[in-house]
Amino acid sequence: MGCITKHYLNESAILGVWKIEEDIKTLMGMVELDEDDRKKYRVFKSTSRKLEFLSVRALLAELLGKDARIVYNKNNKPFLKDGSRFISISHSHNLTAILCSGNERVGIDLEYMSANIGSIAFKFLNRKEKVTKNDENRKYHLYVHWCAKESLYKICDKEGISFRNNITIHPFEVKESGEIKGEVRTRKINESFDLFIPDTTITQSCGQKVLWEQQNSRGRSVFHCYSTPIKYRMLSFLKSWMALSDPELTLL
Repeated sequence: MGCITKHYLNESAILGVWKIEEDIKTLMGMVELDEDDRKKYRVFKSTSRKLEFLSVRALLAELLGKDARIVYNKNNKPFLKDGSRFISISHSHNLTAILCSGNERVGIDLEYMSANIGSIAFKFLNRKEKVTKNDENRKYHLYVHWCAKESLYKICDKEGISFRNNITIHPFEVKESGEIKGEVRTRKINESFDLFIPDTTITQSCGQKVLWEQQNSRGRSVFHCYSTPIKYRMLSFLKSWMALSDPELTLL
């Protein structure tokens, strides 16, 4: 299917989502890999990892042009080679998401809500965090916490950060969209963040019915692609002062 949404969150931030339905040969024909890309690609053994790698390059070209290139630091955090934007990448199931910003660090996480996340909640939640006791909403609430922590982990460069001990998501009501707050505290990091859960409807220029819509279904998020429901929750994050300094920033 390819790129199912390209959405400008503000003047400098772009969000793109790619639905992987192509095979390796098709995706390979859609991208131009440099030598560094080819070296990294050859490391992957599984078909799924190869498809994810190629879909990222295809989506990046769709968002920023064919000359855009990704490089990685020692913690495997992605950067644009020309340094023109901050970038964050997420994969889940058959979707790839990229969030870019020209003036602020960003993080994004996309999760397929399938696992019994409640059985591992003790590994990433701390005593300051509150999760609903309502059985209907609990799984979704836990996934929002997980996505939030994963995105902040990406923003803060991953190294030496414990989800449970160093990242705290402030208590929030269970909602399908809105803003929540989080913080990262380590010996080197002391930062607070505004976290945005977007609820966006995007339609194709040809008039195709909703391409991307998050709706409520018994407390869960439903991601619609051509009316195919897949249970997802995506969170994108920008540092708090960016939102405060730009009154036109609207993610809801």
